[in-house]
Amino acid sequence: MARGKTVKFLVTGIACFGLAGCIGSGPAGLAPAPDPIPVTPTPPTAKSIAAQAYFAQVQQALLSQGMLRSDGGAEIPVSDRMLAENFMRIALFDEYRRGAGGFVREETASTLRRWEIPVRIGIRFGASVPPEKQATDRARIASFAARLSQVTGHPISVDDRNPNFFIHVVSEDEREALGPVIRATLPGLGAAEVAGITQMPRTTYCLVYALADSTSGAYTRAFAVIRAEHPDLLRLSCLHEELTQGLGLPNDSPRARPSIFNDDEEFALLTDQDELLLRMLYSRELRPGMTAAEARPIVFSLARRLTGGES
Repeated sequence: MARGKTVKFLVTGIACFGLAGCIGSGPAGLAPAPDPIPVTPTPPTAKSIAAQAYFAQVQQALLSQGMLRSDGGAEIPVSDRMLAENFMRIALFDEYRRGAGGFVREETASTLRRWEIPVRIGIRFGASVPPEKQATDRARIASFAARLSQVTGHPISVDDRNPNFFIHVVSEDEREALGPVIRATLPGLGAAEVAGITQMPRTTYCLVYALADSTSGAYTRAFAVIRAEHPDLLRLSCLHEELTQGLGLPNDSPRARPSIFNDDEEFALLTDQDELLLRMLYSRELRPGMTAAEARPIVFSLARRLTGGES
């Protein structure tokens, strides 16, 4: 079962092609982001209670199989070639393509994407999320953002005043009602893409949509959804994956180990190899918009230096 997905949108001023979305001529064409609205806490609905029980069983089943590891996988050797090939597959291919009826799971070649502007994370909680869980989630997101910023060397922080990376922690009912908020934040989405969130199947634990400018290849906005019904570890796992994927590592690979970019669910949290992938992604030697052919020799050189050897 897929834990999450990242979908890229390219901003183009004239036409739509591939994963391109008709959203005006660039970041200036985006509507202002909606402010968080204070809400009165609400009790969980029957639908939400059922989802909570379901995902508790999912987490327990995975743990009983030795999955959802929270260590960094230091005992698993990663050669320079393995690291480079994993980067090429995860950073330069998309997990989904845009079809007539929305996004279809089909790996497609892409170009390198990452943020060039500071990442400002805005956290939005549904009224169903208790204050104590909000406090825990907020602290975890702030701590992980600081870690990501240190690893990448890129400014990443929580900023609810002027966010460009939105994280919505919502229940089943709240997610189904997110349509207007999604369209206000990412106005280029079609009905099928909005439904990809509001009608998200249980097999998708969480997701993030990322928007990039086609002229620069740089991300300008992202929208992540985390299920409020998730138990503790599955919830933290989603936060790690969606924040990291939204930085420019959109694909998964069955060969990537140890890594959260692998649908086998072995690792719940960012691993040692994942940190190396992020360091490569935000290296000054790479640039947004690079094709796989352009990036490949640089990627292999970076991998050799990061692992300290040839293989």
